[in-house]
Amino acid sequence: MQNKPPKEWFFGVKKTKIHSFGGLIQEKKCFIFAADYNRRENMKKEKEKEKEKEKEKDSVTVVIVDDHKMFADAMAMCINGTTDKINVTASYYDLKNCRAGLAASQPDVLLLDIKLPDGNGVDFCLEMKKKYKRMKIVMLTSYKEFNTAKLSLRNGAMGYVLKNSEIEEIITAIETVSSGNQYLSDDIDTILKEKANEKPVFLSHREKEILHYTANGLMSKEIAECIFRDIETVKSCRHNLFTKLGAKNMAELIKRAYELELI
Repeated sequence: MQNKPPKEWFFGVKKTKIHSFGGLIQEKKCFIFAADYNRRENMKKEKEKEKEKEKEKDSVTVVIVDDHKMFADAMAMCINGTTDKINVTASYYDLKNCRAGLAASQPDVLLLDIKLPDGNGVDFCLEMKKKYKRMKIVMLTSYKEFNTAKLSLRNGAMGYVLKNSEIEEIITAIETVSSGNQYLSDDIDTILKEKANEKPVFLSHREKEILHYTANGLMSKEIAECIFRDIETVKSCRHNLFTKLGAKNMAELIKRAYELELI
C-alpha cells in the first residue's frame, strides 16, 4: 500500500473524470503539493508582470495634473479604459507633488491644467520644458482664451485641449503630440488664427507679483513692504501693467487681468 505524503506537503486533491476504453467513467484523484502549486502560481504572476512591462514599453505613458481630484482620476480611468496604446501612470493635484513625481520618472506626455493651487500651469510648462526637453506637454483646461493659449504654446506646450472635449479627442491629442506634432482644439485653433496678428500679453515675475497684490486691494506702499522694494519700483511696475493691459484705471486693470487669466 502506498504511503500518503506528510500533511505539510499536501495542498489538496483534484478530482478529474476519465473515460475508459469500456465506456466507464472513473474518478482519478491527483495529489497537488503546495510547493508545486506555489511554483505554478509564481510563474503565472511573472508572466503577467512581463506582459504589463511589454504593454508599458509599447504604450504612450501619461501623467495628469489637475487640482480637481475627481476629474483627474476619472480622466485617468477613461483613458486607460478606452485604449491600450496609452497608459496613465500617475495623477497629481498640485505642482509641488508633480515636481517630485517628475523628478523620479518622466512620462511621454504631461496633461497639464492651468489654474492650480500652488502655481500657474503656463509658467510650470516653461519650467518643465527646460528640465525635461523630451517630455511633451498638452494643456488640458477650460480656459478658451487667446492670451493663455498663445503663451502656453510659446512656453513649449505642443497641445491645447478643452476639458469639455470628447475622450476620443483627448486621446487623439495625446497620440498626436507624442509623435511630435502639434494638436489644438478647433475652438482654440480658430481663435489663434483670428488673432494671428495680435501679440500676447507677457508679464515679468515682478509684474505678476504686483498685479496679484493689487488685485487683493493693497496700495503701492503696502506692496513695496511685501516685496521688499521701494515704492518707486512698485509705481513703475504698475505703470507698465496699465500700458500692457491697455487699462485706464484700476478697476479696468483688474477686469482685464481676469479676462486674460493673468490672476
